[in-house]
Amino acid sequence: MGLLDRRNGCRLVLSALRSQWTAVATLVLTCPVAANAAQSVAAVENAFADFNDAQGAVSLIDSDPQRYTQFEGKSRAEWQQLYVALRADLSAALGKHPAALSREDQRAITVMRAAVRESSATPDSLAPTGHCAAARHTRQPLRTLQQSLYACFSELANNLQFEGTAVTRVAAFELLTRMPEPERRKALFLAFVPLWQAINGANQPDSPYRRMIGQASAEARTGGSPVDEAARTIEVPVAELERWLQVVLEAWRLANPDTPQEPWDYRFAAGAAERELAAAVPLKDLQSLNQRFYVDLGLDLAQARVLYDLDPRPGKAPLAYTDYIRRGRQLASGWQPTLVRVSANYEHGGLGPLNEFVHENGHAAHMLALHTRPAFMDLGDALFYEAFADVPAWSVYEPRWQDKYLGKHASESASLRARYAAVMLDVAWALFECRMLREPAADPNAVWTAITSRYLHITPHPELAWWAVRVQLVDKPGYMVNYGLGAIITADLRQRITSQLGPFDSGEPRWFGWLADNLLKSGEEQPTAVQLRQFLGRGVTPQALLDDLRRIAPAAE
Repeated sequence: MGLLDRRNGCRLVLSALRSQWTAVATLVLTCPVAANAAQSVAAVENAFADFNDAQGAVSLIDSDPQRYTQFEGKSRAEWQQLYVALRADLSAALGKHPAALSREDQRAITVMRAAVRESSATPDSLAPTGHCAAARHTRQPLRTLQQSLYACFSELANNLQFEGTAVTRVAAFELLTRMPEPERRKALFLAFVPLWQAINGANQPDSPYRRMIGQASAEARTGGSPVDEAARTIEVPVAELERWLQVVLEAWRLANPDTPQEPWDYRFAAGAAERELAAAVPLKDLQSLNQRFYVDLGLDLAQARVLYDLDPRPGKAPLAYTDYIRRGRQLASGWQPTLVRVSANYEHGGLGPLNEFVHENGHAAHMLALHTRPAFMDLGDALFYEAFADVPAWSVYEPRWQDKYLGKHASESASLRARYAAVMLDVAWALFECRMLREPAADPNAVWTAITSRYLHITPHPELAWWAVRVQLVDKPGYMVNYGLGAIITADLRQRITSQLGPFDSGEPRWFGWLADNLLKSGEEQPTAVQLRQFLGRGVTPQALLDDLRRIAPAAE
């Protein structure tokens, strides 16, 4: 592939052949004398944009090889060859940037260098690459062990055996919310046992998870973890981050009766709104409800050509996610729009699956809002983008949203209880991850039992690794903090948007454009911590979330 960068006075030829690209990498940084340092950076950015596009193309093809045999005229092998060549030589080129750079160009170099360094040697794909059985091998290095455990979620979590049929993990959560018979809920809950055993064995010190968390903790002590990254995003020490999680969990504890309940009953006890509205959210309507809501928020996802892959199938990624196919960029002919895809595994409808689906489309909205130079065409810190995706997703639990889109509503208290029961599990997992990364030799079942029995009023079952139902716990230890702590940012953002723009739970056509202009489109032009502080007019605090929890009427004893 060739590209002539006349705009910057430098010729940049992108080739899938490493020998050719190596010469080009030198040429990029030794442009004619008339070209300045900024022009050299812009030339490297064009290569960086192609690098990202190659990764997106491979990820798309890998997501469903039977459906996608190529993208934009190139096979997977051709895209991978280009990706590998660009990654290797971008690494070299980014280490040789000119010394005299503007502050913005210096940040561009820093952001690109980090992105290339953190990328894998071959294009990333969220489809499993390991094998669950390999997790039992005791001498695996960290990354290989994580791949094996990730594969367990694909092989086992999407194939739970219950009453003579297979159900997915997401479908099981929905059934636990709706199923009126306690004994059936217990049986479905225990259908997860093969997954828990694959992840944590018999909870022995050398179980797959305990080996993995020990290695991950050791790595985090030198290289940091998602918990450290989250603390930087909200500009507080890790100890304060943990305190915030505990404060939020304590508020939830006080909003609920202290009568102990079995873990298989937790979702049902908080799920009255889910059950009341289940028939109004059938599986076939998930996509149309989501589309209507975002159109009312000023974003037509169908017109933006967002690609959806929502049916379960063997070998598919075991989690819901949103990814780029191609990132937007400025061409001579105008702005080339971003292309995005959403992948999930839905067997049933309901408010819970709809909430997750609207969340994933929140990521799509964020990606589509980006309109900046190639170096900055990404979402910022994980804590921020996970929190932002819940800004629209939380609306489905508001009676105003339910009235407009479903034609009926549950009570405010029941709706909020349903929303926050799931959120508080995320907060509990966040606290669990903080503690396990800090003390990796601790018994994970005991750590989880201590948190859930105190704050969620759940009967202790330290014999069960029932915490092991989120793939993030094994794929990237510490990542769950972005959901748990993210709830604090979500509430803060929703409060700020409402105060500045007005209510949006039942739609607000200015929402997408206003957020693009005031929060999203600049991408990584500045650190996420700065971006949040500027938008909120202050630092992040848990107060908005604590205030919202007070809207829940005390539950009957």
